[in-house]
Amino acid sequence: MVVFREISYGGGDYKKECQLRDELLRQPLGLSLYEEDLQVEEEQWHFGLFEKEALLACGVVVLLGGKLVKIRQVAVVENLQGRGYGRMLMEAIEGELRQRGYLGVELHARREVVQFYLAGDYVVEGDEFEEVGLPHLKMVKELTSFRAG
Repeated sequence: MVVFREISYGGGDYKKECQLRDELLRQPLGLSLYEEDLQVEEEQWHFGLFEKEALLACGVVVLLGGKLVKIRQVAVVENLQGRGYGRMLMEAIEGELRQRGYLGVELHARREVVQFYLAGDYVVEGDEFEEVGLPHLKMVKELTSFRAG
């Protein structure tokens, strides 16, 4: 059974999260997550999908001020991609954010995953830009109502 839960900064699940983010989001670019200042992540919220103790997918939420947040570093275990875990994770994070009273979310989507976020009702805002050496688009979504389905 797959469960969604918050990940405590610095704990064992956080180490799994960092490893997954590093393997999928940094190493392919010749970068290392561990060369970044991860201390700032203590103030951020970390979430994951787990099956028993195995981390299947993760994402990080940054508070932007007011009732707005930014979702970053979304990753799904490579051999599980395309099976709905990313959608499940995003819907769970969005539901958690609604419960906590947040009204809007933004994210920076790599060009190759823009369609994934469009399918989740995100909209593109602004022009393409470069981040970590790759083209990205800023995408936003209002969290004021639940989508049926």
